[in-house]
Amino acid sequence: MKFQSTILIIPGLGNSGPQHWQSIWQNKFDFTRVEQEEWDTPICSDWIENINKEVSRHDPANVILVGHSLACTTIAYWALKYNVNIKGALLVGPSDTEADTYPPGTTGFKPVPLFNLPFKTIVVASTNDFYVAFDRAKQFADGWGSELINIGDAGHINVSSGFGEWDEGLEILNRLDK
Repeated sequence: MKFQSTILIIPGLGNSGPQHWQSIWQNKFDFTRVEQEEWDTPICSDWIENINKEVSRHDPANVILVGHSLACTTIAYWALKYNVNIKGALLVGPSDTEADTYPPGTTGFKPVPLFNLPFKTIVVASTNDFYVAFDRAKQFADGWGSELINIGDAGHINVSSGFGEWDEGLEILNRLDK
């Protein structure tokens, strides 16, 4: 599989380790990871600025963001602040920062902004994700104007849920690359 767009990988809380599908994709396809200074106790405004710096290095019309978990909310906040018309975003396993079960230590990531994002988006969600109830993921997708793909009982769509290379995810990403 070959991608025409500039793909920016944006991990969530704690970063994505070497066996995570985001890291595998980054290495296999030479995608660029948006690095954050603080992965464990992040501040939303810092994460937004780092996304914007990386997007600004490229032709935005050719950029696709690939966010997982907390990165999905960060991408929504970034779009709210900068309103940049990128090619699209794949938003996988968006976490609910407003839920009682959400881990403490993050700053500025709530409420989850719900508005029609100014670019094409696909939300991929699971029916048994500890970090977001499926109905809430649907609410995010509806609010963001996203296509929603339900992949069933897939946990948080990460390594502990059995997701390594994740070929189905690459096929979904390929739809945004057209």
